[in-house]
Amino acid sequence: MNIEHHDILIIGAGPAGSVAAGLLRQLGHKVLIVERETFPRFSIGESLLPQSMEFIEQAGMLQAVVEHGFQFKNGASFVRGEYHTDFDFRDKHSSGWGTTYQVPRADFDHILACEAQRQGTEIRYRHRVLEADFSGTQPVVRIADESEPQPRPYVVHARFVLDASGFGRVLPRLLNLERPSGFPLRTAHFTHIQDGIAAGSFDRNKIRITVHPKHHDVWYWLIPFSNGRSSVGVVAEDTFIQHLDGDETQKLQALVHDDPSLHALLGQAVWDTPARKLTGYAANVVSLYGPGYALLGNAGEFLDPIFSSGVTIAMKSASLACDAVHRTLQGEVVDWEATYARPLKRGVDTFRTFVESWYAGGFQDVIFHERQETQIRRMISSILAGYAWDISNPFVAESKRRLTALEAICAT
Repeated sequence: MNIEHHDILIIGAGPAGSVAAGLLRQLGHKVLIVERETFPRFSIGESLLPQSMEFIEQAGMLQAVVEHGFQFKNGASFVRGEYHTDFDFRDKHSSGWGTTYQVPRADFDHILACEAQRQGTEIRYRHRVLEADFSGTQPVVRIADESEPQPRPYVVHARFVLDASGFGRVLPRLLNLERPSGFPLRTAHFTHIQDGIAAGSFDRNKIRITVHPKHHDVWYWLIPFSNGRSSVGVVAEDTFIQHLDGDETQKLQALVHDDPSLHALLGQAVWDTPARKLTGYAANVVSLYGPGYALLGNAGEFLDPIFSSGVTIAMKSASLACDAVHRTLQGEVVDWEATYARPLKRGVDTFRTFVESWYAGGFQDVIFHERQETQIRRMISSILAGYAWDISNPFVAESKRRLTALEAICAT
């Protein structure tokens, strides 16, 4: 069996893997990415948050993203029955990017991967990780090249491994690191449509989040793209969707029909792509790192798509991990808990507070409240824009206590 030696092996060529590769190449490291699929490939998580632009810029990939012509995004729109509120991410507490893009992930992820290759990273598509051994002095990973009719196994000895495999969660499965997320079993049904929305009747610069008219824990996303198409999806507990008749597309259409405003907005839509579903996506792990490896983005933890936090968390994890990897390979003794896990979890826990409050209904009362104090609104806007690590924001520094107090005020 062929044996190869590499500095850093990254599993997965999605946003976390490509950004990590770009950052590590800037630090002078040789990087190999193995990716199970062939790019471009479909993925959800299409509405970026402004905070993610910082990491794209750090990785030297900003120009390629800007020049592609993705749909500009400056905020989020929330609708619940007759209530409607917009958040403009340029009007926020935190400094930094206030705008970003809404992207078909097939194109976006492919652009980042191509930029990683341009910067000198080798990417091998249709290569699948079979086994990983971290018991020795260096990680040993067995991989299958499935790009040929007869898969060819080989072994990689790496100085460090980063798992950016997303929902594939390669190392958590192989190393028995998975643990329950604590969230109920929810299902997302989604597709792309030719949206047919008349010009001027809808702000395409914002993602639209719609609450189901009867069930506040069921919600829809509508993410417009620059080509007249949109991503549309619904998220609900699995038992809520299971009772509906029809295939995945018919179930999604029936749920869209439940909300009068969303149904009217998409009245001329062409449903030309079969819907898909993702069930039980929330995940957690025992640890985000171990001897010779670290977990990035969804491979470590995924909360919920409600605030589009997935790509931002993935890129933040890449930024934190690459600094720690570099120092580790330079011979420093690195406290991975203090330099990687705890800083990453601070923002994840902030998002978790708001996700839990959304489904309980409290945060919905906050954002739809008729009288909103300007400074508090700007603090909330910062978190919705992805700045969940900015501890100058009281709703980050004390997210649970602050939000609980605010919920009580808005409820009365």
